[in-house]
Amino acid sequence: MEAPYWRKCSSCKKPIGFKQAYQRCNISTCNQPRTSLVFCTVSCWSAHVPVLRHKDAWALEEISPSEPAEDGPQRSTTTPPGSAPARPAQTDEVLVVVSKLKNYIRERSEMNTSADVNEILSDKIRALCDAAIAHARSEGRKTVMARDF
Repeated sequence: MEAPYWRKCSSCKKPIGFKQAYQRCNISTCNQPRTSLVFCTVSCWSAHVPVLRHKDAWALEEISPSEPAEDGPQRSTTTPPGSAPARPAQTDEVLVVVSKLKNYIRERSEMNTSADVNEILSDKIRALCDAAIAHARSEGRKTVMARDF
């Protein structure tokens, strides 16, 4: 079942419907795919400005999509026998402790680490985990073990 709204306001959490005007911040870090902040009103937008310490920012008015995106991830309605239905994965979540990763690279090589490394490394970890889950499931287990990797 799909939600009757496009997204929720990043500030007050009120739903923003389809084909409805909303506000977006002009600052690029607020518009990254991972953050993608949207606001139902200019007052909700202005509430986030002091929190994120923007110095020169303004709200951009946009119109939400007319219908849900159909090119999103397709979920299977069937599950293998004896297994629980899969929960939707949070594919944009960083799976590594960024500070520890940066410290490791700095100690080993005296190099800095770019911010986009976190997302790429998380994608590789997800792929490894998905393969391990499939291996454990094929052996009839509900526990992923070291040998599945």
